[in-house]
Amino acid sequence: MLITNESDLLQIVKEDDRMMRVLRTVKSLNLSDWWVCAGFVRSKIWDIQHGYSRNTTLPDVDVIYFDKNKDKTKVILIEKELHTLEPNIPWSVKNQARMHLKSGLPPYLSSVDAISKFPETVTSLGLKLDDDGQVILTAPHGLKDAVNMEVQPTPLYREGKGLEVYKERVEKKKWKSKWPMVEVVYPDSL
Repeated sequence: MLITNESDLLQIVKEDDRMMRVLRTVKSLNLSDWWVCAGFVRSKIWDIQHGYSRNTTLPDVDVIYFDKNKDKTKVILIEKELHTLEPNIPWSVKNQARMHLKSGLPPYLSSVDAISKFPETVTSLGLKLDDDGQVILTAPHGLKDAVNMEVQPTPLYREGKGLEVYKERVEKKKWKSKWPMVEVVYPDSL
């Protein structure tokens, strides 16, 4: 079954024991405004679109949250707790209230705002469980690019320094080596 829309993706996630375990584990920490995002979602989509029977190994599982208390120690403690709960998951935790500093952007307003400012549309995806334990998706730039396996920059990364960052990331990630049907789009070809 190929993914064509949000319902397809959510159903596939619900049927993936590892993904659900990750989401339940993060939910158990009661973080504010949290999401498991980026490659965790994109890789699953691309694995399905390529017909892979096993999930591609992830270098990390990105957990983000938004807490105006920007204490760096809290991030470390959250990551340690996740490693204690699920030691075989390569957790990476970031407080999005601080991450705008790394990218030189104005402060983010929320985790979804931060996700919308990731470099690629196919990475600007997040999953979490709501209060009823249902899987929900955020996709500020939609699912179309991820489903069609077209890597494109988000609006902030279409020119100047942003475009340089986008090009460097695309080259570094080497997505086509894992997912050969992926097509990288550069703004000059848009």
